Amino acid sequence: MPDTNRVVFVVDDEVVIAHTLAVILNHAGFKASAFDHPDKAIAASVDLTPDLLISDVVMPGMTGVELAIHFRRTQPKCKVLLFSGQAATVDLLKKAREQGYDFDLLSKPVHPADLLVKLRS
Repeated sequence: MPDTNRVVFVVDDEVVIAHTLAVILNHAGFKASAFDHPDKAIAASVDLTPDLLISDVVMPGMTGVELAIHFRRTQPKCKVLLFSGQAATVDLLKKAREQGYDFDLLSKPVHPADLLVKLRS
């Protein structure tokens, strides 16, 4: 699928990170939208189905793992890529695997070139 057709949701409670990644992805030809809270991404998915969810793992209210599981259940064709700079992520991913969910993880900070390579592979 060409990048120009791929809808990407970027979710991070750090607004600057979410918006910066969305700008980078839009310049690379994706249709990326930034969200600073998981609930906003869930609400947006009612009108626009993402092909890919990129989410920080550790966020207040709902973790990125919980958000990823929600998208896997409601948008089964949506791919998921998580990123985190926190050690607590390992335990969250382990719990997800125990529930039958396995997600790719990139370490923060994510270099834009590395992210684009991962998305295109």
